[in-house]
Amino acid sequence: MPRAVILTALPVEYLAVRNHLIELQENIHPQKTIYEEGKFVVDEQAWEVRIAEIGSGNTGAAVETVRAIADFQPDTLLFVGIAGGIKDVKIGDVVAATDVYGYESGKVGKGFFPRPKVGKSAYGLVQRAKSEARKQEWLQRLSSNPKPKPRVFVAPIAAGEKVIASKQSDIFQFLRASYNDAIAVEMEGFGFLSAAFAYPNIQAIVIRGISDLIDGKNDDALEPEEVRQEKASHHASAFAFQVLSKFQVTDSPSTTNSSPANVQPLQNELDINNLPIRKPREYVLDLLNRLSLSQLNEVIFRYGVELAHLPNGTPSQRSIELIRYALQKEGADLSQLLTVIYTVAPHMKEQ
Repeated sequence: MPRAVILTALPVEYLAVRNHLIELQENIHPQKTIYEEGKFVVDEQAWEVRIAEIGSGNTGAAVETVRAIADFQPDTLLFVGIAGGIKDVKIGDVVAATDVYGYESGKVGKGFFPRPKVGKSAYGLVQRAKSEARKQEWLQRLSSNPKPKPRVFVAPIAAGEKVIASKQSDIFQFLRASYNDAIAVEMEGFGFLSAAFAYPNIQAIVIRGISDLIDGKNDDALEPEEVRQEKASHHASAFAFQVLSKFQVTDSPSTTNSSPANVQPLQNELDINNLPIRKPREYVLDLLNRLSLSQLNEVIFRYGVELAHLPNGTPSQRSIELIRYALQKEGADLSQLLTVIYTVAPHMKEQ
């Protein structure tokens, strides 16, 4: 049975997702994250789905994404929730993100110089989202018949740590100048997709409902904020489950037995008998996340990474960016990075 993890930030988003599942049971992670697991059944196909409400922010989203992947080993990851509209969209519309720009990445000197970083949704899920957006069958998953009918956009969005409440704000003007194809803004999608990047066999996408427009963020004249958030959450959830219902999983990590033959060979100087049966980048990310901060910094130094290539974020974010850099430098097996990790923390080679 294929598996999916759906993460949300807010209670209203979580409840909208939960409505689509049956046979729900609570599951508590050893590090105390509380999930619910249920089934999503469509056309005689059943998905095992784990859901969680993780709070706001890209950093928390990255941490919880890695945790959910390690514990549940899903085939598909979705982040579902609400967003603010920048352009083109109306309240209640849905955006399936092709890209999520981390707009706060850059260098501060006499001014702010952006160094754009982007998380990309999986190609297969983006294609499926485009197809379902054209058909409009997803509207049948709504409990009501909204008028006017909400539209679905498959387009870039932006993510940062700030709530943007005015088109006159410096950040809004910066987004329009530097990321002018982004049509919505939120606070978790970049961290979520950055974490998912280290797991190429897992398909991930961000799906958002528009709950407010930037200039009208605090304007309850037409509808109260809680009504708009609930509407946007239900629309995003309905479209997300429509995408999931039509998405075909191949080479499922949750249903395929791992074996040594599935792991790409490392260079001869490494003792491959000590390498757990996992994809190299998953194994390396796990090791990096277990290092102390001083050990991680030593690995970065010994590996010869220029600091400009890594964000000034949490150790988890730096680990993800280090793997991204290493993949470009040496390819998929990451053997050079693994050698450096074993040099800095030799006890890990014995585990």
